[in-house]
Amino acid sequence: MRRRSSTLPMVDVFVVLVALVSGAPSPWAVVKGSHPHCKKLRENLGEIRPHSVTITEFGAVGDGVTLNTKAFQNAIFYLNSFSDKGGAKLFVPAGRWLTGSFHLISHLTLWLDEDAVILGSTNSDDWPVVDPLPSYGRGRELIGERHQSLIYGHNLTDVIITGHNGTIDGQGSIWWNWFHNKTLNYTRPHLVELMNSTAVVISNLTFLNSPFWTIHPVYCSHVSVQNLTILAPLNSPNTDGIDPDSSDNVCIEDCYISTGDDLISIKSGWDEYGISYGRPSRNILIRGITGKSQTSAGISIGSEMSGGVSEVHAENLQFFGSHTGIRIKTSPGRGGYVRNICVSNMTLDGVYIAIRFTSQYGEHPDEFYDPSALPIIEHITFKDVLGDNIKIAGLLEGLEGGSFQNICLSNIFLNVTSKSPWNCSSIHGYSYLVSPEICEPLKESISPEKYTDCYHLSDPKRFSSE
Repeated sequence: MRRRSSTLPMVDVFVVLVALVSGAPSPWAVVKGSHPHCKKLRENLGEIRPHSVTITEFGAVGDGVTLNTKAFQNAIFYLNSFSDKGGAKLFVPAGRWLTGSFHLISHLTLWLDEDAVILGSTNSDDWPVVDPLPSYGRGRELIGERHQSLIYGHNLTDVIITGHNGTIDGQGSIWWNWFHNKTLNYTRPHLVELMNSTAVVISNLTFLNSPFWTIHPVYCSHVSVQNLTILAPLNSPNTDGIDPDSSDNVCIEDCYISTGDDLISIKSGWDEYGISYGRPSRNILIRGITGKSQTSAGISIGSEMSGGVSEVHAENLQFFGSHTGIRIKTSPGRGGYVRNICVSNMTLDGVYIAIRFTSQYGEHPDEFYDPSALPIIEHITFKDVLGDNIKIAGLLEGLEGGSFQNICLSNIFLNVTSKSPWNCSSIHGYSYLVSPEICEPLKESISPEKYTDCYHLSDPKRFSSE
């Protein structure tokens, strides 16, 4: 079992204990087996960088008060000279290392020792302002630019952020207050953002109190996120856990996440900007995730999905005390598609809505979006799902005139308290062994004849005509 940081708030210790007592798998339990590209990325963790320095060699002071931005920048500038000589390692020892935003380089390992805490500065001037993402056209919260993440990189390859369960704390409360008070000048920063990068590994760390989304790989390929604890207060605004965005070949495994928004949210650009940029999120494996979100979902897709999302496999999931288990969010004007999605082996406890489709999410970047650009949602499979103390089994709202089809549910057993467990509209699909009784648009059985309409089901002989 991974050791938790000593800075963990007591409320979250209680949350973890509740999960364990209730029979949830350990948030750090290793799931056997993995996709080949996940294994290949994790093999990089065992590589020894031939050059290594400690942040204190560059004048850093770990007292939680001294600003160490220059020390991080200078250390990484120095290590850049070794990028073509086998790469380098920046070691952060025990201490509280206050810093503003800094850039990573290729062929770098950022290593946080046990009891090492990187603290984000509470002065917004220490988080530079940068251009908006081209697939969003503007800052996600405000028109114009956005603050750069605390740990940032672009056009990189072979980047590892890891350690002996050190901590990266964004100290986000001041940003949440600015958000609530409507005094932000620019969109809030993420805790970690890597752009246009490949061969990225983030593992064996605790992330706390992100100002906005916590981990945001965007326009990336071959990304492994594993063995993380990600925490923020359950009422903190938009503190998503892990948000792969217009990225492919992504593995997210063996994490415990408890935040104020979606634990994992897969995105691919916003309305006309995402359609124009045209980079989908695809080939994403999510497994061994445990967590809680009182306001949002365990896993969501969208609402920014205009570049398309496909080939997503999520399995071995445990969500408790949450608003929603799985949610697909979209809207007229998004365009794009969500297809070939499989969620399996999921356990829910104390979840308000088990499965939700939202087709009128709204929130557009500007008035230039095309309301006739309708999303395509198809070949979505949920199988082997158990739930206790569920309020609503499914709230599945498709688009009239849109395409929400080949939605398949198999082996779903939910203990539901509502007298109307399913609410479905403008969707079509199939089901097999679902309790409580499924809604009319999904009542047609998954027979051997209809088997090929469903994505990633097991042997068709399992299904017999009703």
